[in-house]
Amino acid sequence: MVLACVPPAIAGALLQGPIERRLGTPPTIAAGLLGGSVAMVIAELVGDRGRSRGDAGAADGLALGVAQALALIPGVSRSGATRAAARWRGFSPIEADALSNAVGMPITLGALALKGRQALGSGRGEWVPLSAGALAAFSSTLVSGSLTRQLGRSRSLLPYAAYRVAVATAVIRRLRQNAIDDRRLRRGRR
Repeated sequence: MVLACVPPAIAGALLQGPIERRLGTPPTIAAGLLGGSVAMVIAELVGDRGRSRGDAGAADGLALGVAQALALIPGVSRSGATRAAARWRGFSPIEADALSNAVGMPITLGALALKGRQALGSGRGEWVPLSAGALAAFSSTLVSGSLTRQLGRSRSLLPYAAYRVAVATAVIRRLRQNAIDDRRLRRGRR
């Protein structure tokens, strides 16, 4: 458990600013969505060597921690990344899901505490949008978790990967349409 928390804690502390400044754009989010989907599909193909939670060791904890650190990249799902890492390490889908949930709680609570402290230090005008964002993130996590469990009772990552590809495709289409619209506007001004 400790090894699963160290990489994301260090990465979050050292890279929070650069990640927020450089990686929160629609193209990088689409790339994170697609990259995570590829990792999930590969994990489904190579995973499940029958390992259970009781088999988890230090290398597994570190792999889950690195996956959580990668999930700091916008568009990469923490749950999806840790489940894919556990599947790569040979855990069954149900065991991978349980491991992901177990290592995710301390990181989620830590991130909430960090952002809460930052919100308290900010002006009151920022509290409403920060609270709305936190509520939206929490709600979307509950809804997407429920939907993916219903779609894939076997806890396969494939329905989740397909959903992420669809969202990335929508983002890319919108970016392309915006670029076309911008070119037309520029031509019209000449």
